[in-house]
Amino acid sequence: MYIDSIQLKNYRNYEFLELNFDQGTNILYGDNAQGKTNILEAVCLASTSKSHRGSKDKDMIRFHEEESHIRLLIEKKDVPYKIDMHLKKNKPKGVAINGMPIKKAKELIGIVHVVLFSPEDLSIIKNGPAERRRFTDMELCQLDQLYVSDLSAYNHIVNQRNALLREIRFNDTLYSTLDVWDEQMSAYGERIIRKRREFIEELQEIACDIHKNLTGGLEELRLFYEPDVTEEMLKSALFENRDRDLRLKTSSTGPHRDDICVMVDGIDIRKYGSQGQQRTAALSLKLSEIYLVRQRIHDEPVLLLDDVLSELDSGRQNYLLNSIHDIQTIITCTGLDDFIDHQFKINKVFHVVKGTVRGL
Repeated sequence: MYIDSIQLKNYRNYEFLELNFDQGTNILYGDNAQGKTNILEAVCLASTSKSHRGSKDKDMIRFHEEESHIRLLIEKKDVPYKIDMHLKKNKPKGVAINGMPIKKAKELIGIVHVVLFSPEDLSIIKNGPAERRRFTDMELCQLDQLYVSDLSAYNHIVNQRNALLREIRFNDTLYSTLDVWDEQMSAYGERIIRKRREFIEELQEIACDIHKNLTGGLEELRLFYEPDVTEEMLKSALFENRDRDLRLKTSSTGPHRDDICVMVDGIDIRKYGSQGQQRTAALSLKLSEIYLVRQRIHDEPVLLLDDVLSELDSGRQNYLLNSIHDIQTIITCTGLDDFIDHQFKINKVFHVVKGTVRGL
């Protein structure tokens, strides 16, 4: 699989942009705050329906404009796809695949498989559980359409249940309706817990080998799924914690509070690891995504590297660059020295300056 081209209109700082990518390594270089990351964000958005920055649709539309358009042309197993996405300030985004509008943006997920690595990803380990849940969900959603539906439904139910918990304070006759939401929450939650457990077990095998190579065999990485509650106990836990939930006016139990334990040589590096250990573990997790996509879809993902080389030492840089030589990669950076020093093959170079892009 590879991205043939991207076209942007009124997106971020781009009035109009069209880029044709090589199937190998593509470099977007330029000073900071010129618009390099905006291009990767647009690729990610058109592939997954979400910004990796967590931005809202209206924030990605160019100043003084009412809507924005992204067109992504890809080829997957010799089949061409055209993805059109319209962002609107006060309406939901519109998406069409090969000219046919889709009803929900989540139907887009699974057509384009991208693995994005940004400096923020180096904080997966040391940040809170929400970051590790987000990492898990982003990957699972690209690999499993049913998980997308289950997660979307579960999040909606949690929001509805939380609203009900707040309403009961003013109208206690609504208390009995909690049974309905708890039944649905446990049904979807059980499936999410089960799939997350299977995913972490699969990820563990791949990440452990990568981590050994990164550390020269000196460290052993272990991943453990830490569910807030097991699937067998979720329904009963929701009932048992009702009084607490009513006091807090929020759902305190369920997979929306899960975590992943990351151990190196028996030490929980979330709390006690050095910055180097945390970064190496994060790199192992991100590189594992590439291998997982290969195993699941029997094709290569597109790799997006957003200015991460400057965050890694030479050993990790070498390992990363050696891992991506056979897949399409789009890299942003402030200069080309790192690639020249490593004698790394570059297929196409673009210079980004103040929202304009020039091919070299």
